Amino acid sequence: MTTTTPSSTPTTTGPYRQKIATRWADNDMYGHLNNTIYYQAMDTAINTWFMSRTGLDPLHDDVIGFCVSSSCQFRAAAGFPEELVVELRSVRIGTTSLAWSPRILRSSDDSLLADGTFVTVFVDSVNRRPVPVPERIRTALEAAFELVPASH
Repeated sequence: MTTTTPSSTPTTTGPYRQKIATRWADNDMYGHLNNTIYYQAMDTAINTWFMSRTGLDPLHDDVIGFCVSSSCQFRAAAGFPEELVVELRSVRIGTTSLAWSPRILRSSDDSLLADGTFVTVFVDSVNRRPVPVPERIRTALEAAFELVPASH
């Protein structure tokens, strides 16, 4: 995937949408996007949201986010040269982690291609141990999404 375009305006308690271009090399031997492309699209959209909306700098910040769990339920096939849209919606937030519910849509008609889960845990960038979700990220999440508290 070579090109990403985040939504131009921040949303309030609504979805964040990011377009993802596909490449010829993204197709598998069956002529549709390889499963790994869906995971890359979710990861790209989430990290782009972090960097563009919270200023997260994964190469230099003291606290960084790691994906510790992800899943994807495939609903329909897509292939190059189709453009994807990753939509980020509800976020379940805990002390040190976030659970996203991304959806991947066909850009041309918003039909559902896949939906997934993606859990981000925040860690100290030096010792890689969990730390609380940084306040600036928590504030940005509260402004952009309808948050659901994590169950204990």
